[in-house]
This record gives sequence, structure tokens and C-alpha cells, in this order.
Amino acid sequence: MEQDPKTKRYELGLRFLEFGQMVKEKMRLSEHVYPIMKRLAGKVEESIFLTWLDKSDGVTVEIAESTHRIKYEVSLGTRTPLYAGASCKVIMAYLSKEKQLEITREGMKAFTKNTILDEEILLSDLDEIKKKGWCYSVGEFSDAVFGLGVPLFNSQNEIIASLTISGPEYRVEEMDFEVALTHLLQEAKEIQGYLNHFSSHYK
Repeated sequence: MEQDPKTKRYELGLRFLEFGQMVKEKMRLSEHVYPIMKRLAGKVEESIFLTWLDKSDGVTVEIAESTHRIKYEVSLGTRTPLYAGASCKVIMAYLSKEKQLEITREGMKAFTKNTILDEEILLSDLDEIKKKGWCYSVGEFSDAVFGLGVPLFNSQNEIIASLTISGPEYRVEEMDFEVALTHLLQEAKEIQGYLNHFSSHYK
């Protein structure tokens, strides 16, 4: 259990996701969010990932897979540092500057040759992501994999998650980027509505 410092109420921690379905069932993600993700996967023909903020990491809590035989595969419960890849960096961009610096100074490691390890460059990148409202990356966490992610918030407008389109880099040229981003933003808006309702009723 984890205690919310503001409300003093106890909540199930995200680490349970790595051992079972407790948090996922509590939020009823499969019932309310997965159909939206599946619809988006059909529109853009790539896999869709819901990534949740847990301290200095992003945790994969739901996946709607692409129908392509070749696709980017991640297991539920996968934990990724916030400084690498679109699904995590779009979350990190909305954290306080103090938290961003805490993460960078805990130590960063290269997952690929494209992982940004320079603090100044990373912080500048995060500022730009926040201005745009979305993040696009290629090969930062996994080689030859692209990600296009947008942020998701709770009812207090605090960053809690992200929704991301991801797939093999070579298929980016086949994808209409602007259309994919439009679809992503539209479906994220619907998921955001559910998250607003959930977080306002289950604090």
C-alpha cells in the first residue's frame, strides 16, 4: 500500500502490476481503456501502449497490439526509466524541474546509441516536448523502434501516464505522421475523460 501525501488515503501501488492484475482490475483498464486503444491500433496499424508513472519509471499497464507480423513487443509490467523513449519522456516533460533534475542526477545509462545522456540536451528536449504536447523518438530505448506519445493527467491536472503509438522504424515512412498524431490526440482525449472521472471518484 502507498499513502497519498495530500489526502492521507492509502492506494494500491503500481508495483503490483508486475506481479498480477490488482491495479489493472481496480481501474478497469481492460473494460474502459483497452477498446479505445484497440480502435487506435486499427486506425494507425501499429501497437498502442499505455504507460503509467511510478516514481522515476514508466510501467506498461496495457497494450493493444498491431496486426502486423513484425511489431514492437513489450510485456505488461515492463519498467522503463523516464529519460528514454517517447512513452516515458512525454511523462517526464510534465514533471517539475526539481524532479527532472533528480532523475538525471540519479544516473542515466545508454540503452542504444540514441539514448540522450547529456543533461542539458535532455532538459531542452523535455521543454520542447511540453511546448508541443507530444513526443516523437526513434531508437532511444530499443534499436530501430519509433514512438509517438502524448501525456495523460489526473483530475488535478498532474501527469500520471502516457498513450503511445510504437512500431518498427522502417514503417514510419509508410505512416502519415500528421494523421497518426491526430488520431492519437483524439483517442487520448477520450481516455483522458475516463481518467478524470476515475481519479475524481477514487482518490
